[in-house]
Amino acid sequence: MRQDTLILEKNKVIAPSFLPKQERDEKPLISIIIPVLQEEKIIEHTLSIYREELLRQFRAELIVSDGGSLDRTVELAKKFTQKIVVHNGNYRQTIAEGRNKGVLLAKGEVLVFINGDTFPFDLEKFLSFVYKWALTDNSAGALAVKVRGFPNEENLKDRIFYFLHNNYVRLLNALGIGMGRGECQIVRREDFEKAGGYNPQISAGEDFDLFRRLSKFTKIRFVDEIWVYESPRRFRKYGYIKTVGKWLLNGFFVMFYGRSYSDYWEPIR
Repeated sequence: MRQDTLILEKNKVIAPSFLPKQERDEKPLISIIIPVLQEEKIIEHTLSIYREELLRQFRAELIVSDGGSLDRTVELAKKFTQKIVVHNGNYRQTIAEGRNKGVLLAKGEVLVFINGDTFPFDLEKFLSFVYKWALTDNSAGALAVKVRGFPNEENLKDRIFYFLHNNYVRLLNALGIGMGRGECQIVRREDFEKAGGYNPQISAGEDFDLFRRLSKFTKIRFVDEIWVYESPRRFRKYGYIKTVGKWLLNGFFVMFYGRSYSDYWEPIR
């Protein structure tokens, strides 16, 4: 076995042996950054899946970036991580700025941005895949992850939408047009910094904007091996036509004007 290959134990990826034990135990490889705002109702459920033993096994750290919540979001988040950055400015922070602030606390070489109402399917498999990709696959600088609706809430209309939209994202990346939904974006830190991070002035479409800029100098890979579940609460409130219509308008404005169509992207709680 080569010294730099991953070690498999009972079909689980564990830390590579060539790293000194202290470094394996202390230096994160993966930084999971979760932007939140007024998520008191779900924050404990969201963060409880990131079990300490799994984070240690895959050299991951958990970071919460709060946009200025007035409820108990930050208080509850402290039960799960001490790496919390809180916006206390007298202006409304964009989710792009919130993600960037989370990066300031991050020590990992791979940044996993995942929304507060979004959950990886099988966290162990998710982290194992990202861990292996980070150490052994240099063919892409970022990953676009498949998104689906919560299984217990998903209906036929949802399944049709997610099938079409995931394949739309796959097609754009195959054509070299960077695309990845902000529910979960995975980026190598060096490429994130080279791209200049998220544009904090963009209130909607910031996810497309980042991957569009990344695609100019690195490959973005759409992956089927892992996926995340999101809450369909925005679709339930506004419907698919209105929601997707705003996505398209924001994407158009980002591509041709360097700004979003929407001045404010309303959080749905």
